[in-house]
Amino acid sequence: MSKTISFNQLRRLKDSLPDGATHQIADKLNVTVQTVRNYFGGTNYEFGKNHGVHIEPGPDGGIVVLDDPTIYEMALEIVEAQNKGE
Repeated sequence: MSKTISFNQLRRLKDSLPDGATHQIADKLNVTVQTVRNYFGGTNYEFGKNHGVHIEPGPDGGIVVLDDPTIYEMALEIVEAQNKGE
């Protein structure tokens, strides 16, 4: 099921991830770290792939449609665990 958020929300989530979180997500999903970075707005497709992220112009940095919210949900879990001190 797809998820729609603003680009700025996606970037805030990425910016709140602790060091090493993109590597952790990439390892769990067996994708490259650059693919995870591209998911959060990166554009290096030589070493990573587009992971079902579609960005359209609009308010708050634009509208982002995530075809597969798995990386987004994993990032939320990491941030929540960090905030709880786990």
